[in-house]
Amino acid sequence: MLRQFELLERIKAYDPKADEDFVNRAYVYAMKMHGSQKRESGDPYFSHPLEVAGILTNYKLDAASIVTALLHDIVEDTRATLEEIREIFGEETARLVDGVTKLTRIQVQNVETKQAENFRKFVLAMSEDIRVLMVKLADRLHNMRTLNYIADSDKRRSIAMETMEIYAPLAERIGMQEIKTELEDLSFAELHAEARESILTRLRFLELHGGDLVVKIMDELDQVISKANIKGYVSGREKTAYSIWRKMQIKDVSFAQLSDIMAFRIMVNSIEDCYSILGVVHRSYPTVPGRFKDYISTPKRNGYRSIHTSVIGPQKHKIEIQIRTHEMHEISELGVAAHWRYKSTDNSLGSDVLNPMEGRQYLWLQELLDILEHAPTPQEFLEHTKLEMFQDQVFCFTPKGDLIALPRGAGPVDFAYAVHTEVGNTCVGAKVNGRIVPLRTQLQNGDQVEVVTSSAQKPSPEWEGFIVTGKARAHIRRRFRSDARMEYIKLGQEILEKTFTKEGYLLSDKGLRGVMGKFGVETIEDLYEKVGEGRLVGREVLVAVYPGVRSAGTENVIDLSQARLKQSHNNDSAIAIRGLTHGMAVHISTCCCPLPGDRIIGITADGRGVDIHTIDCETLDAYTDEPERWVDLTWDAEVDKDIHIGRLNVVVANEPGSLGEFSVIVARNHGNISNLKILNRSREFFEMKIDIEVRGVKHLTNIIAALRATPAINSVERARG
Repeated sequence: MLRQFELLERIKAYDPKADEDFVNRAYVYAMKMHGSQKRESGDPYFSHPLEVAGILTNYKLDAASIVTALLHDIVEDTRATLEEIREIFGEETARLVDGVTKLTRIQVQNVETKQAENFRKFVLAMSEDIRVLMVKLADRLHNMRTLNYIADSDKRRSIAMETMEIYAPLAERIGMQEIKTELEDLSFAELHAEARESILTRLRFLELHGGDLVVKIMDELDQVISKANIKGYVSGREKTAYSIWRKMQIKDVSFAQLSDIMAFRIMVNSIEDCYSILGVVHRSYPTVPGRFKDYISTPKRNGYRSIHTSVIGPQKHKIEIQIRTHEMHEISELGVAAHWRYKSTDNSLGSDVLNPMEGRQYLWLQELLDILEHAPTPQEFLEHTKLEMFQDQVFCFTPKGDLIALPRGAGPVDFAYAVHTEVGNTCVGAKVNGRIVPLRTQLQNGDQVEVVTSSAQKPSPEWEGFIVTGKARAHIRRRFRSDARMEYIKLGQEILEKTFTKEGYLLSDKGLRGVMGKFGVETIEDLYEKVGEGRLVGREVLVAVYPGVRSAGTENVIDLSQARLKQSHNNDSAIAIRGLTHGMAVHISTCCCPLPGDRIIGITADGRGVDIHTIDCETLDAYTDEPERWVDLTWDAEVDKDIHIGRLNVVVANEPGSLGEFSVIVARNHGNISNLKILNRSREFFEMKIDIEVRGVKHLTNIIAALRATPAINSVERARG
C-alpha cells in the first residue's frame, strides 16, 4: 500500500506546483472515514482508494483528480456526505466525487436496473468533466486486479462481463490503451480462463523454440530504416492473449492458422518521416493486401493517429507494423489523459499536438448523451450504449467530404442518423460512391455516402433488423413509440365511441375523467391508449361510466355466428380502417391475409392493438368464448389507394420458363411479387406460397384468373391458414 509521502512524491515529480495540503487533507480524511473497514482480500479498505490514486499518478493527472480518487467511495461506504465534502474540499471536488459515486441509495427493482441507472448517471457526470471517467476507469482497474478475492463466482463473472462490455470500450474510446488492454486481459482471465491459458501456453512454446525472433526482426527493421537515413526507434511485442483469441473468433481460425501474432512499432520525429518510413518498408517487404490503414490522415474519434500496415517481413514472418511520431505514441497510450494534460499545462510538447483532433475526441460522448436523451429506460440506454461502443470502426464521407465514423457493419441508415436525426428519420435511399444501394448495405472504409430523404418518409420497423449503432436504434424506437401511442389513442377513441354509441350512450370527457383512477391512468389519452392496445376492453369502460349497462347481458356484444351472417360493408357500428395506416395499432393477420373487399373482424390482442381477420378465418373459432375481444371493422372508402399483400398457393409445372411465365403474368396484371417460398418440388411440379402486392380482392381475383388460364400453371388458390 502506498504511503502518504510516496503519493506526494509521485505527484510532485510531474507537477511541482501541486497543492500538498489539499492532497494531505484528503488522504487523512479518507483514511479516517474508512476506518477499520476491510476489503474481500482482508486488506484495509483505504488501500483501494489509495491504489486508485496511485494509478492516476501514472497518467500525471492533476491534484483534484487524485483527491477525487482518494474520496471516491466515502459517500457510498461511510457516513460522509457530499455537503461535507463540498464544505471541506470545494465545489470542484464534490462534483467529481458525485460523478463517480454509485446510486446505492435509490430504490431500484433489480440488479440490472441498478447497474443501468448507475451508468446513466455516470455518463451525465463524465459529459461535464472527463476526469470522472478517468477516475472510474482507475477504480475499475484496481477492482479487476483484486477480483480473485471475491468468493462468489457468479459475481466475479458479472463484474468481468460488465468490464468487458462497458469499461474496456470506454477506455478505448478515450484512447487509454494501457488500461483498456489490462481490463480486457483481466476480464478474459475470468470469463475464459481455459482459452487464455491455452493461448499463453502456445505463446510460451513459440518463445521457447523461436528463440529471440522478436529481437531478430527488430534488428532487421532497425537496419532497414538506418539505411534510409531516418532516425527512428523500433519496438516489438507479441499481441495479448485476448486480442489473439478475439481474432480467432472473428476469423473462425485456429491458433496455428494465425500468422500475425506479433506487432512492431516504428517511432519517428515527424509526420513526414512516418510516410518516408512507410515507403521504405513497402519497398523492402511484400505487403499484405487489405491490411493498410492510415489513421494519421483519418484519425480515430478518440484522437488515435498512426499508420498500420502488414507485410511479409524479416524471417519471412507476417507482421503488423505501426508507424507514428513520439507524440502520437504518447497520446495513443495515455489518450485523453495526454490531451487533458497538454491542454491544462504549458507542456513542452507544444499545443500543436492537439490541433488535428481538438474537440473531436469527445464526439462519441455527445452521441452517448443523445442516446441517453431518447432511451426511455436505463436498461435500453445500456443496451444502445453497448452497441455504440463495443465494435470496430469504419470511416465514411459525406458528399462535402465530412468524415463520419461508424461501427463496422453499419449501413446507410446508421450513416444518416450519424449526420442528423431528421436525416435518419426521413431516409428513403442512399447512394454509395455514386451508385444507388439497398439500405441494408454494409459500408466500407472510404465510402462516400449520399442520403436520399423524403418528408413523407417515416422510420421502418424493418430497419431494426440491420442497423448497428445505438444512436440509430434509440431514435427509431423513440419514433415508433411516439407513432404507436398516437395510433393506439386514435384506435382506442374509435372503439369507445362505437361501443358507447351502440349501447345508446354518449361518450364524454366528463364521464371518462370520473373512471380514470379505476383504470390506473392519469389522462383521457392514456385511457384511449390502453383500450387501443387491447389492455382494456371498451365494454369495461362503458360499464364503469354507466354501471346500469351491466344488466344488458351479452346480446350487445359480437356473436361469432351472427357476425359471419350479418356483417355488411356499411355497418354503422364498425370501425373503418385503411389498410396499414394503423401500422402499429392494427395488424393484418398472416393466417388469412385479409384484403379490401373481404368482410373483416378485429380481435384485440393484449399489448399490440387489434388483429384483422377475414370473417371466415378459422382462427376466429379460438375466440368464441371471448366475445368482449371482438371489434367490428370495415374498410375505409379510400383503402384502394394503399398496397396490400395477397397470398397464393400455386402449383407450377417443373419445366423451363414456367416461373418466368408466372412472373410475367403477375406483372402484366400490375401486381408485384414481394415474397416466394417453395414448399415442395417433384419431377413434375413446384408447390409454392407467393405473396403479391395488390390493391384489393378484385385485383387479386383478376391475377388468379389470368394465372389459371396459363397452361404452365397447374392450380392457383388463395392461401388460408
